[in-house]
Amino acid sequence: MGRTLAGLEAQLAESDELIVVDNASADGTADAVRELAPGATVIEAGENLGFAAGSNRGAATASGELLCFLNPDAVPQDGWRDAIAAPAEEGRGWAAWQGLVTAERGAEVNTAGGVVHFTGIAWAGEATEAPGFVSGACLAIGRERFQELGGFAEDFFLYHEDVDLSLRIRLRGGRLGVETAARADHEYEFAKGPAKWRYLERNRWATLIRTYPLALLLLIAPALVATELALVVVALRGGWMGQKLGAWADALRRLPQLLRERREIQGTSEIGPGEFAAALTADLNSPYLGAPGRSPLLRRLLRAYWGVVVRLLGAGGLAG
Repeated sequence: MGRTLAGLEAQLAESDELIVVDNASADGTADAVRELAPGATVIEAGENLGFAAGSNRGAATASGELLCFLNPDAVPQDGWRDAIAAPAEEGRGWAAWQGLVTAERGAEVNTAGGVVHFTGIAWAGEATEAPGFVSGACLAIGRERFQELGGFAEDFFLYHEDVDLSLRIRLRGGRLGVETAARADHEYEFAKGPAKWRYLERNRWATLIRTYPLALLLLIAPALVATELALVVVALRGGWMGQKLGAWADALRRLPQLLRERREIQGTSEIGPGEFAAALTADLNSPYLGAPGRSPLLRRLLRAYWGVVVRLLGAGGLAG
């Protein structure tokens, strides 16, 4: 947090707002922020709201035209402030965008545009030209647009909320982008305990239910079933089967609410299922998926399957 605040304080313009949401930390974060950044607005939530709801709380306090969400362990590099604002100032037409997020003090890329597999599995990638989603580690979006979308899905609590937001933006015809000149170095570590798998899996299903057009869901239903069976094997081997079962229970318990949200989200869609599917990938080449994702046979099968789905959607064989 200290490095992040120092990086921000050195760059922010006089009219910029710095808002820090403290989710009931027990390490004196709120007091440290007031000392390191006296001009910051500190919101003490009093409880752990999670990333999604905490971000929404901060956004509701902001008055500027452009919001930028930045993880507390993402340190903005020189020139970040002007670069992250450039897409809006230059009128590039992006509905939301992210900066180039590095890791290991800039030695490697953490994400230059997220990737979304058609089964809803998503990961930090390097899809600069056409990102499947923009990373919440360093995400910029107009304040009014963010409010119109209802912000991040607060029930997600943590993980996948940026994927869900990005797909809702695409449903409304919005474009996503990556501003590579806006660099932030992320102290990133994928492994954060077994509970992460429960959040990832339950929120993946929530995103599928909320955002995927009906035609697409029907066509990929066999693949979703196969994916669940494969993930059971992975979870058993990885020791997180309990988390997988918990994710299923969460999704089933929330299903009525998710279906209500789906009706509202799909009711505002401005694109067809074929156009929505264009930003998804058939390849499971995430470095976090291990050997199965690198299997040439699996890659050929997934590409063949996805090719049929895309052709059917493009031919208008099924309505959204």
